[in-house]
Order: sequence, then structure tokens, then C-alpha cells
Amino acid sequence: MDMVAKEAEEYAADHTSPLSSLLEEVERFTLTGTPYPGMLTGRVEGRFLQLVVQLSGARQVVEVGTFTGYSALAMAEALPQDGTILTIERNPDYAKIAQDFFDRSSSGYKIALRLGDAREVLRILPDAKADLVFIDADKQDYSAYYQESMRIVRNGGLILADNALWYGRIFDPQDDDSRAMADFNEMVNEDHRSEKLFLTIRDGIYLIRKSP
Repeated sequence: MDMVAKEAEEYAADHTSPLSSLLEEVERFTLTGTPYPGMLTGRVEGRFLQLVVQLSGARQVVEVGTFTGYSALAMAEALPQDGTILTIERNPDYAKIAQDFFDRSSSGYKIALRLGDAREVLRILPDAKADLVFIDADKQDYSAYYQESMRIVRNGGLILADNALWYGRIFDPQDDDSRAMADFNEMVNEDHRSEKLFLTIRDGIYLIRKSP
């Protein structure tokens, strides 16, 4: 189920500031050269991530799920010169694609790509150091990613979880991924350690602020 009409998606993109030429190239590559083009963040969400980084004053970002590197590059372009992104990807093919794009970007020096299981990488990160965590990876592990993110993000820091609507399947979950996303949304909603806002941008973004 498409939660946002195609015409609305196109209208939103047409009325959103364009991103860099390299990000446009990443988009074209992802749409034509990968088996899962629907996983692309895209212009609207990419610009949203940039504005969140800028408005929050984030300097240390952690990303769970790199894919072809679009969202990491978008956020890196919005970070200050001393900002950093740790992005975690378990698929070596996607990691190589993303790293090639990072190497070509003037903001690529801000990005460190870690190949491995995100659950294991998150466990070894220090407490309360990250300003922002962006989750866009295996749906059945979202709850585990969230718990670790709540530990590593500072008080007042942000967690953004992509695909929170999961194509509308959360309303009547019939498969493991859909049930995992529905359970994740309920867990976040009931977590008194955070303030949250459920946004219907594209496939849904759960915007979560760890209480100060």
C-alpha cells in the first residue's frame, strides 16, 4: 500500500530544495542499478534529514543502515566541519558502493563506515555521546536498535526511525517484519523516557527526542 499518493510525492519533491549533484547521482544509481530502489531515501526525506541536523545543531550522528550512502551523504553535507557520522552496514556490496560515493564527496571525510552487525557495533559505542541516531535497517531489529540508541544518544538528543508506516502493513500485520514494526511503534509510544512525533513523510518517520 502506498501511504502517500504518487502525485503528492512528486509534488513534494518538486517543491523541495534540490540536493547536491552527487546526491542526484546516488539517486540515479540506486533507482537503476540496485534490486531495491524503493529503499532510497530520496530528495524530500534527504532534505528533511539535513534540516533536522542543522536545526538540532547535531555534531555526532550514528546511522543504522547505510545502503548506497544517500542519507549519510545528505546528513554529512549538513553537518559542521567538525561533525562526524558513523554509518553501519552489514552488506559488503552496499558498503563498497557507499564508500565509493563518500570518497568522491567533499563532505566524505566526516563519514566513517563500519561493516558489520549493527547490534554488535551499537553495543560498544559509549553512553550519551551521539546527538542524533537515524535507524533505517532490518525491521525485526528495530526495537533492539532503539534500546541501544536510547543509551548512546545524549539527553535531549534525537532518534529518527524510518519506515514507521511500513507501507500500511502495521495496521493489520501479517508477516514478521510488519509485526516487528507495529510492536516497535507501540513500544516507542509507551516509552516515558522520550517525547515523540509520528510523521507521515513518505513511509513514515518516527521522530523521538530523549527527555533531558
